[in-house]
Amino acid sequence: MTAPAENPHAHEAEPHGAGLANRLNWLRAGVLGANDGIVSTAGIVVGVAAATVDRGPIFTAGIAALAAGAVSMALGEYVSVSTQRDTEAALLAKERRELREDPEAELDELAGLYEAKGLSSATAHQVARELTEHDALAAHADAELKLDPEDLVNPWMAAFSSAIAFTSGALLPLLAVLLPPATWRVPTVFVVVLVALALTGTVGALLGGAKPLRPTMRVMIGGALAMGVTYGIGTLFGTAVS
Repeated sequence: MTAPAENPHAHEAEPHGAGLANRLNWLRAGVLGANDGIVSTAGIVVGVAAATVDRGPIFTAGIAALAAGAVSMALGEYVSVSTQRDTEAALLAKERRELREDPEAELDELAGLYEAKGLSSATAHQVARELTEHDALAAHADAELKLDPEDLVNPWMAAFSSAIAFTSGALLPLLAVLLPPATWRVPTVFVVVLVALALTGTVGALLGGAKPLRPTMRVMIGGALAMGVTYGIGTLFGTAVS
C-alpha cells in the first residue's frame, strides 16, 4: 500500500485563540478610544461654537481638548498596562524561584493541572515531563498563569495606540466645526459625529460578538446628549458673558 499523500498545509502554523483574542481586544480598545475622542471633543467644540462664531476660540478649544484627551488616554493606559506588566513579571519571577527550589513538586503540580483537564495520570505526567524538559517556565506560565513569558503586555505600545485612537476620533468633530460657515458648524458637527458614532458603535459591537443595533443606538444617543448639554451651556453662558 502506498502511504497517503501528506497534506502540504498540515504543518502550517494555525492562529492561536489567545493571540486572536488579544488582537481583537486591542482593536476594541482602539475603537473605544476613537469613540472617546469623538464624543469629548465634539462636546467641547459644540459648546464653544454655541457661545461664539469666531474660529480662533473654537480652534483653540478643540486643539486643547484633543491634546489633553490624547495625553490623558495615553497616560492612563500606560499606568494601567505597566501595573499589569509588573504583576505578570512578579508572577513569572515567583514561578522561576519555585522551579529552582523544588522542581519535583512543580512537576507534580503541572501534571495535576493536565490531569484535571481530563488526561489520565500517566499521560499527564508524561506531558508534564516532556514540556518541562523543553521549557519548564513556559509550560508552567501557560498552564498556571495563562501567560507567555516572551509576549508580556507592552505599556508603551498601549499608550501610543490609545493616543493615536483618541486623536483620530477627535479630528473628526474638530474639522467638522472649522470647515463649514458659521451657520452650518453645529449642524455639521451633529451629523458627522452621529455618523461616526454609528460606525464605531457597529464595529465595536461586531468585534465583541454582539448584535450592533442596541450598542450603536446607545452610543449615538449618548453622543447626542453630550453635544446637546454642551450646546445648551455654551448658548447660556455665551449670552450671559457677552
